[in-house]
Amino acid sequence: MSLNLMPPNVTDVPSDAYVVLGVATCFIKEDGKLQPIKVVEPIPSAALEGLCKGIETSYEMAIATTFEAAFAQGQGQVPASFPEDVQLCDAFEERLMAATRSYRSCASIQSLLPLGQSKTDFNYSIERKRMLNVERVVRTEDNVKQHAYTHEVL
Repeated sequence: MSLNLMPPNVTDVPSDAYVVLGVATCFIKEDGKLQPIKVVEPIPSAALEGLCKGIETSYEMAIATTFEAAFAQGQGQVPASFPEDVQLCDAFEERLMAATRSYRSCASIQSLLPLGQSKTDFNYSIERKRMLNVERVVRTEDNVKQHAYTHEVL
């Protein structure tokens, strides 16, 4: 009898399916100060393509791995080559499944980062900070003022 340690809702993701995990620098606000944290996130195929073309990103590094290696023994796994002070992103399991599926529809993207290899030469920048614990509050003052004739045919 073999144990199935995959998440119960995973039926269409093979254990050897290709996926990319990245280390991103994000920020949380504690006591009015910004604190940087390192987060492990699955990178979908469209995002990997953009990252390899040089768009500015908060990703420091990425590694191509398999679904099974990223989600072993029923929980998310951090690759050994990643820094020790990283933590898994929120909803890691769901994001991992979605990212893994994205590479099935565009297998040519896998050549950008072959299985087992890592990439560290991204256009890394934290000028625009990715905030994780910010609550967005929409106020009336945020509405764009429009001219009185905006919706009239003149």
